[in-house]
Amino acid sequence: MNNHEIDYELFGDDMQFVQVELDPGETVIAEAGSLMMMDDGIAMETVFGDGSSNNQGGIMGKLLGAGKRVLTGESLFMTTFTNERSGKKRVSFASPYPGKIIPLDLSEFGGKVICQKDAFLAAAKGVTVGIEFQRKIGAGFFGGEGFIMQKLEGDGMAFVHAGGTLYKRTLEPGEVLRIDTGCLVAMTQNVDYNIEMVRGVKTALFGGEGLFFATLRGPGTVWIQSLPFSRLASRVFAAAPHAGGSSKGEGGIGGLFDLLGGDRN
Repeated sequence: MNNHEIDYELFGDDMQFVQVELDPGETVIAEAGSLMMMDDGIAMETVFGDGSSNNQGGIMGKLLGAGKRVLTGESLFMTTFTNERSGKKRVSFASPYPGKIIPLDLSEFGGKVICQKDAFLAAAKGVTVGIEFQRKIGAGFFGGEGFIMQKLEGDGMAFVHAGGTLYKRTLEPGEVLRIDTGCLVAMTQNVDYNIEMVRGVKTALFGGEGLFFATLRGPGTVWIQSLPFSRLASRVFAAAPHAGGSSKGEGGIGGLFDLLGGDRN
């Protein structure tokens, strides 16, 4: 085993958090800002790159790891949490928005799982967080959020987050599933993945969906979310009052602000 062996427990239903139990000397890595709480005796350190112990090449290796994270839209830094005491200690990480946390034992999936770029939450130290490029260049230019994905490599536990309701699907050899690019959370490495354009000009322009969808071909396992954060954010933005416009509408954010006695000046 190259990764630290950690125990965990999930709490909650639609607003989940994961509690990781660390033995003395064990470490878990996590995205910056995902910490919920931790016991006394756990040392927190911000590290440059992906936080794994597998970066080789000194400073150049660390710069390469950090550069990969920038390409996926994540921070240059990750945070490590290490138990420096003699007894067991616990640290908890919370989901960024309503949904489910998916525990993945990478040793059960050939040591590698590919996930959406903003899905990673935490992992045992030793798990490498890198990038997975789509092989076909067309998908890179037109696939949007479905193009650059993260790859989690190692033989330990990793935790990814899905928005809304989680659906796990096992694809048989040759079986094809087409989904919205934002709804794809993760997939095993043997799933063939591509981006296809929606056929028909009218469908593309007036159908209310994106111009592209992801085509997944089995065999393999796929995890799908019903509410991508990008979709949730776009609905909130569309419903919010625009700057300079009237915000006193019934049920509006501005109306609520006035009701609570707020002063805009």
